[in-house]
This record gives sequence, C-alpha cells and structure tokens, in this order.
Amino acid sequence: MTIVEQKKDGNLHAAFSALPLGSIKAQGWLYNQLRIQADGLTGHLEEHWEDVGPNNGWIGGNGESWERGPYYLDGLLPLAYILGDERLIAKAKRWVEWSLESQRKDGFFGPARIETVNNDVNKQQDWWHFMIMLKVMIQYEEATQDERVIPFLTRFFGYVRGTIETQPLDGWAEARGAEMILCILWLHQRTNEGMLLELAKIVAEQTIDWTDVFYDFPFWRKVEQWDWKTHVVNVAMGLKFPGILYELGGDEVQREAVHRGIDSLMTHHGQAHGMFSGDEWLSGTHPSQGVELCAVVEYMFTLEQLTRVFGEGRFGDILEKVAFNALPATISKDWTSHQYDQQVNQVVCNVAQRNWSNGPDANTFGLAPNFGCCTSNMHQGWPKFASHLWMNDGQGGLVAVSYAPCSVNAVVADGVKASLGVGGEYPFRDTVSMALTLDQSASFGISFRLPEWCKSPNLKVNGELVTLTAVNGYARVERQWQDGDTLVLVLPMEVQAVSRNLYAISIERGPLVYALPVAENWQMQKQRGRFHDWELYPASPWKYGLLVESDFEVAVSAGDLPYQPFDAETSPVRLKTRGKLIPDWRLEGHSAGTPPLHPSVDDQPEVALTLVPYGGAKLRIGEFPLIGKRRKSYLK
Repeated sequence: MTIVEQKKDGNLHAAFSALPLGSIKAQGWLYNQLRIQADGLTGHLEEHWEDVGPNNGWIGGNGESWERGPYYLDGLLPLAYILGDERLIAKAKRWVEWSLESQRKDGFFGPARIETVNNDVNKQQDWWHFMIMLKVMIQYEEATQDERVIPFLTRFFGYVRGTIETQPLDGWAEARGAEMILCILWLHQRTNEGMLLELAKIVAEQTIDWTDVFYDFPFWRKVEQWDWKTHVVNVAMGLKFPGILYELGGDEVQREAVHRGIDSLMTHHGQAHGMFSGDEWLSGTHPSQGVELCAVVEYMFTLEQLTRVFGEGRFGDILEKVAFNALPATISKDWTSHQYDQQVNQVVCNVAQRNWSNGPDANTFGLAPNFGCCTSNMHQGWPKFASHLWMNDGQGGLVAVSYAPCSVNAVVADGVKASLGVGGEYPFRDTVSMALTLDQSASFGISFRLPEWCKSPNLKVNGELVTLTAVNGYARVERQWQDGDTLVLVLPMEVQAVSRNLYAISIERGPLVYALPVAENWQMQKQRGRFHDWELYPASPWKYGLLVESDFEVAVSAGDLPYQPFDAETSPVRLKTRGKLIPDWRLEGHSAGTPPLHPSVDDQPEVALTLVPYGGAKLRIGEFPLIGKRRKSYLK
C-alpha cells in the first residue's frame, strides 16, 4: 500500500473531531438503555463470570489474560463515566490503576508476557489485546484528564517502536492494526511527537491491506472456510482501516475504498437490519444466516470513526440503522442474556445445528453462548454511540451525528462555553427539540445530518423556518447564536418497503426496521445465580407474507415512552397492515426457510398484522414474502 505524506502543517486529514468522553450525557430513552445495561450484564458481569472476575490477568490474577478483560472495560468505562455512576467508576478504575502500575521501565505493561511455549523462546508477541486496552486508556484520559496517561502511552509506544519490526503484527493483530493506529494518532495530536507518525506507518504496512480488499471486493457469496479477510468481526473493524489511512495521508482512494466496500458488502451479504451477515464468516444475504454481536458493536465504532474522518452523513445513516435495530435485537430487554448470532428471520432460538460455522447454541440467549468474546465485547455498543452523538466540526461549531436524546457540553467559537439539550425521543418520533445555552452570544455553525431517507426535513430556530441545504448529508446553519435559542428539527418518516432477494421485502420507517413479532416462550436451559441460559420457542404462527395491495397505518403512542421501548409488548410505534399465512413456508435446517418466491395462499384468509420495531422482537419475521402480482410504488 502507499501512504500519501501528511500535510505540511502537521494536521491530520479528518473532517470532524470527537468530543471528549463525558461531554455528552444520554437522556430519555437512551439514558434508560444505559441504566438497564448497568443494572444487568455490564454492571455485574465480573461478579458472575470468571473470565472477567477477580482472577483476571488484567487485574493481577493468573486467569484469562488476553482480550476479555480489555473488551469488558472498553464498554464498562465509558458507561460508568457517561452515567456518572460511582460504583461502576470504581469498578473500571480498578482495572485502569492496575495497568498503569504494571508498566515496566521499557514501556511494556499488562499481564506478564509468556516467553516460552513448548520451549519456544521466540514466541511471537501478540499485540492485539493491548490495542483494546489502549482505547480504554484514551477514554479514561478524556474523562478524567489523568496526567499519568499520556506519559504512559508515550512510553508504551516507544516500546512498540523498538520491538515491532522484529515482532510484527500477526494473527488478530494483523487484521486489526487500525485500532492501534487510531491510538497512535490520538497521542500524536497531543504530543506532536514525530516518532508516532513513523510508527503509525509501520503498523499500517504490517496490517492486512483492507483498502485492496474493499476497493475490489472478491467475496461474492457465502464463505465456507476460514479466512482472516472474511471473518465478520475483522471485516467490521477493517472497514475503518482505509479511513485511518486517509486521516494519515489524505489519499482519496481510501475514501473510495470505504464506499465501494460497504456497497459490496451490502450487495452480497447485506441484511435488513443494516449489517452484513457473518455467523463467523461472511455468509450471504439469506435472512436466516446470522450475524455476530461482536461485529455489530465493532461496526458501530467503525462508523463513528468514519463519520469523524470523512464528515459524510451516509455513515451516520448506517450507524443509526445498526444501533436502533441490530444492537437491541440480540440482547434481552433486561440485559441479562444475549445471543452470539442473531437472524433477521428468527423463529426459534434453540440448541440445534444450523447452516453456519458456529456451534449449535449460537442463537440462544444466555451468559456466554457459543463463545465468550461477545459476552465481554457487547458492552461498548450503546456507550460509544452515546459519546459520538455530536462532534466538533473543526471550525468552532457542532455537528449532529444522531438525534437520540442527550445533553452536550462543548466549547464553540473562540472559547465560548455551550450546552445543548436534545429532546424529542427520536427515532420513535420524528420531532427533535434542541435548547441552546451559551455563556455569551457567539457566531458558529451547527451542522445537522439530514438522513437520506428523509425527503422533506425542516428546521425552525426560535419559531422561524430556516433553509436547509445539504452537502455530503449535512446542512450547516451558521449564525450569531444567543443564549436561550430554541431549535425544532422535524424529520418526517415515511413507510418504505425495501425489495430484497426473491422479491421478499423488509419494512422501514425512518431509521427503524419493522418486523412481525412472534410470541416468545422462554425456556430456561441453565440456571445460575443471576444470568441464565434460555431457548426461545414460538408461541404464535410466524409464516406470514405481506399483501402487495395493503397499506401501512402508523400508530405512535402518546405520552412518555416506556422505560424499555425495545420491547415488542410495549412498543411505542406500530405499523398495521395485512397479510396471509403461507402454509408451505417451512423450517429448513432448524431455521425459517427461504422466503417463498411464489407463495401458495389461495385458500388463506387475509388477516390483520401488526409490526413493531425490529429491535424489540426476539422472535420475528423481518423479511417477508410478497403476496400479489403488482408491485407498489413504495418499493425501492
């Protein structure tokens, strides 16, 4: 690969910059998600799961010492500081303090490196798990301004520079080198140390050339065997690699590679919830193929970074679709169990062999189904999403990445302190209210992401309509802002039926995908002190198709949202439509079979169907056979 030289003024090529952790506080339904998470698996995992318990190597024990502790902390720490939860902060700081105190004079830190394996004194250094802990340390410094962190990171990267050419990236680290480059560039922006840019380029050269993979994508069908380049989590993380190279060098080929890669992934492996499939490897477009929870949260983080680097609204559109659909769908509503793999058409979650590479329990809900990586890694999804809702535009202004309810504290213009309160319960409702507080009036811009799905957005400032002109998906409004200014952004949502394989369709309204909920019979498979394992069996029919002639009636509940809006039983938004039962649509390999191309329904009556947001239905149909010969204009 070729890395274009950095700009002469020393600045990196990034459109936006992230606000420090803690600048954005979740409100409304998003705060409740974080609170539910804190009261469930994230807040109590180390008490019930040995892998991140008191014997973990990252807090001085002799137990698991690889990725699981850092993974867990990478979600626990931002959750703790966004909530301001002192109990969780104390939990997180225990891990941070141990790592800080473990650093040797040469800069190495963490659990002691095992120097021999079967008397092999030349065992390759594994850099992967350190990359995760570096991201943790960066978040900790932003939240606390702890003066020990930057010298700590400087010493470690000095160690890396002196070691990495004889002990290069290998295995997982070779696939995921972009995570280390992110941390190197973060430190360089604060120290301007030239060695760091040199190190970033070395790491880039040792990383799988994801630019080449995505620019001319070769994986057009379900992958049947191991390949570092088709492992779904590697792919989700690798998509940020061209973006990070663009930040480092500014080569437009990197931007094109990202877009071509996303387009190819969604063409050959895309699913209704915004993710590409991967029940370990990329697995095609069939709605019963799974996608791993680790891939969901890592893709979200990648999209947050791509937004920051390129400043394009497309990445925010995808981020919201994944965050509001794929993420809540694969975790129980009380955050006491999760899946390893979810399915768009998920009609039974039981221990059974399916057409994927994972084990027979991969779609059950539990503490650690199939493999424990997701148990430790799932926690970063909502907290990092919350911490990237708004960014700095690099010109003294603010950028809206997503409109989930929150409060933002930032410095704008030439040092003016600003607070922005964002309400309105988006995406369940289409109106976003904003209240601006300034310690003095100031001229700066606020850039509003205008989603591609929204045809007629409108913004009022203090009751007066403002013209919106989108460039790269953002409309910038620059004016002299006053303390107390109020803004109301309306993003009208229309129901759209999206054509998928074999003329099946998925239903969207705004960033939410809608599914037919199937009544759930939860059967306990293993009881523990708190976090049990479950199989889910259908307690109502699932094999319905939608009538092409039917319309959709939108029902939005009045009043406050329920504490957990991602719950099929109490969903605040529902779509009412009509369909028919398809008797010959059957299970195939313990999953819903291929949606029938020509459903046989002549003897079936029309029935009323109610669809709910995909994320709230743990058993569901999200990709429907289409019944009827005429295709309506709402299909896209």
